[in-house]
Amino acid sequence: MAHPPDSDLLRSFLAIAEAGSVTAAAERLGRTQSAVSMQIARLEENLGQQLFDRLPRGMALTARGAQLLPYARRVTGLIEEAATALRSRPLDGPVRIGIPQDYSETVLPGILSAFSRRYPAVEVTVRLDYSVPQLKAMAAGELDLAVVFEWKPAGTKGEILCVEPTVWVTSDRHAQHLQTPLPIAVYFDSDWCQTNMIASLDRHGIPYRVAFECDTVGGFFAAVRSGLAVVALSRSTIPDGCRELTLEEGFPAVDSSSVLLHRSSRGASPAVDALAEAIRAAFRPGAFTEVEE
Repeated sequence: MAHPPDSDLLRSFLAIAEAGSVTAAAERLGRTQSAVSMQIARLEENLGQQLFDRLPRGMALTARGAQLLPYARRVTGLIEEAATALRSRPLDGPVRIGIPQDYSETVLPGILSAFSRRYPAVEVTVRLDYSVPQLKAMAAGELDLAVVFEWKPAGTKGEILCVEPTVWVTSDRHAQHLQTPLPIAVYFDSDWCQTNMIASLDRHGIPYRVAFECDTVGGFFAAVRSGLAVVALSRSTIPDGCRELTLEEGFPAVDSSSVLLHRSSRGASPAVDALAEAIRAAFRPGAFTEVEE
């Protein structure tokens, strides 16, 4: 009974298949031509198949050789991947990240659950906060990473993760957007609500009344879910049971902002680098695009 081919034989097979000759394959593998030829002979004997046609100037795969090629690549690739994973030092240590509360129910859970499964020894501490306090905490050495909103990122030191529109959101169950005047939620003493959100309603002639006031985005989530008010949220933070109101329904986007990743200048670590890459991946989908009114 034939044994499965040794991975070393498969590497020699791949080298010849890719290089086109024993001579070139031997140079690539750092072996003698006779050693590589002997390995191919052993592999063909083991499989009971001719894998190469010997040509005057090189080697060409037979039909059986072409059939083996994808399997050989898969086997050797898995072995190399396993070796890399086992040689790598497991990540550990603390990582402190700040992120807006807007993402506490959408993007953030996916980032942290996937990261903790992959790197269980890393101790992640999360701070949910507004952008300005986050940057102050980073300057004080209290954060390693910070995800923040910026409306004018020109010249910023942060890395732009995406540009995301702020849209009007209503509840699927309550359809409060059909009421006149439109019930809206606002933040206490917010310049943004006045200069962006309410200004957008005035600009498009949409009558409204303030039906809900709060100081956190969690209040916005509660207001829209309960049917008390229509709210303005970044598109990727729309909570379950709610939906975006479209231009066709008479609700143009409020504005758009850049979502930026800031890193502390006080040093880095492999754990910080890994979480930064996980954050980039979470914001990579093409759904985050700027919408103009």
